[in-house]
Formats: sequence, C-alpha cells, structure tokens
Amino acid sequence: MVAAVERAPWQTPRILTTLTLVFLAGAAAGALSMQFGLHGMLHRASSASSGAPRLAASVPAHQPGHDAVLDRFQTELGLTAPQTEKLALVLDDYSQYYESLQEQLDDLRATGKTRILAILDREQRVKFEKMMNDLAPQLTGPPAPAAK
Repeated sequence: MVAAVERAPWQTPRILTTLTLVFLAGAAAGALSMQFGLHGMLHRASSASSGAPRLAASVPAHQPGHDAVLDRFQTELGLTAPQTEKLALVLDDYSQYYESLQEQLDDLRATGKTRILAILDREQRVKFEKMMNDLAPQLTGPPAPAAK
C-alpha cells in the first residue's frame, strides 16, 4: 500500500483548484454587476446634462466614472460646494483602496495559478490552461450592446 504524501490541507490540488475557481467566480460576479448595474448608471449620469458646477480640479483624472458619480450625487442630493469637495475626497480614497485590493487579488490569483501549474503534469497543464481560457469570457462579462 502506498502512503499518501503529507502536505498542508490547503496545498491539495482539489482545494487549490476550488480556491482558484472561487476567486474567478468572484471576479465574474463583479464584472457582471459592473456590466448590468453600476456601469449603466455611471454612463447615464455622465450623459445627462447638468446645470450644477463641476469641481474637476478635486477629481483625479485617472478614475473613469468618478466625475459621473460625483455629478449625480451633486445634482440629485443638492450638495453644496464644500460637501462636493469632501465627497470627492471620500470617493478618491475609496477608489484608491479598491485599486489596492484589486492588485492584491490579482497577485493572489497569479500565485494560486502558479502553484497549481507546478502540481500538474504537462498534459494537465494544457487542460487547465484551456479551462481558464474557457472561463475568460465569463470574467469579462458579455459584450456591450451596440449603440442605437
């Protein structure tokens, strides 16, 4: 009888594969919610004409959608200029925090994938890569609808 190789429970291929699929499912859920929820609201807000003044100087240019959210809050909530400035800072802080978490999650996924690939033989690696490629469209969400 062959003795099982002892390894930490989280190092078993089944658990590593499950963890990878859970992270990929989370990314897919985030992409879908962005595609069907928040993304549409942001575009509607940015395309709506607003008579309220904008505080573009307090909004970093690297954050797409930030202006649209700020404009919508300013218009629909009737924010004053000081409130809008404070809200812009809160949104900026949140955005930076989210980007940091996203980078950490990307690193975690890459580490998990590397560790999984190290366990698999050549044929299994090819199958695993195909499985990950098949999941890629689910992670990016459905294509955007054509403009009317």
